[in-house]
Amino acid sequence: MVFGCSGQLGSYLVREFSNAGYKVVGTYNSNPIGSEKCIKINLKDKLMIEDLILKLKPDIIINAAAFTDVDACEVNRDECYQVNAEAVKRIVRASRVINSYLIHISTDYVFNGNNGYYKEDHLPDPVNFYGLSKLIGEAYALSYDMSAVIRTSGVFSSKKQNFPKLVVDSLAKGVKINATHEIYYSPIHALSLARCILKISDKKFYGLLHVAGERVSRYELALKIAELMGTDKELIIPVSQNQMSWKAKRPIDSSLDFSKAKTLIDFDFYSSSNNVKLLLQGL
Repeated sequence: MVFGCSGQLGSYLVREFSNAGYKVVGTYNSNPIGSEKCIKINLKDKLMIEDLILKLKPDIIINAAAFTDVDACEVNRDECYQVNAEAVKRIVRASRVINSYLIHISTDYVFNGNNGYYKEDHLPDPVNFYGLSKLIGEAYALSYDMSAVIRTSGVFSSKKQNFPKLVVDSLAKGVKINATHEIYYSPIHALSLARCILKISDKKFYGLLHVAGERVSRYELALKIAELMGTDKELIIPVSQNQMSWKAKRPIDSSLDFSKAKTLIDFDFYSSSNNVKLLLQGL
């Protein structure tokens, strides 16, 4: 069962698990995908979440649903909390009753960004409400013994507007694009992440795991995209984070150390080149 099957990660999870022979049921709030069986659900409806899980009794539950607009989370804090924290509590309650294996997707934004290369045992300290809500969701998920929390960073694909896709679209039109050289993170393509989650599920990993890409700034990533597209790197304009019109504070360096994940996953999920190439293939 995949919560958030219409999102960029959720849609690839449905595809990868289906291709691996699983019977997959997805839930969505808007824009159901393809011909897969999808059920519309409101994650703010606590009883609906529990009733659906208890009715379907899935062996594996993957929660890829979240309120991810960082700036909107600062304004709509109640909705953010309901989706990113309270809904996880309800998923855990129902999972515990039927002994489902739960995989919950979290974020690098649980860290303050003062250090970077964060390992699983580093102390979280979010600097915005989105990060706080996801940290509370993690706590609920980890209260359940049969759970894995996968922290990731800067998930992107062609299915949703995001920074890497904006860079590709702008460069294809010969339009200049601003990119801050002061913010570092570990972006990964949604398909790479979905394939990692399938591997992790097969191994029945429990606990915290960082699955993300190489540490780069937005500016460095934009240059990599321009390089692989064969376009003019002069179109990438380095700017200070102070020039970005963000409402919520961002961690300066939220990059994740994925060395633990490399011991479990036998393919290159992390290199910037491989992840960008998937985007350039229209995935």
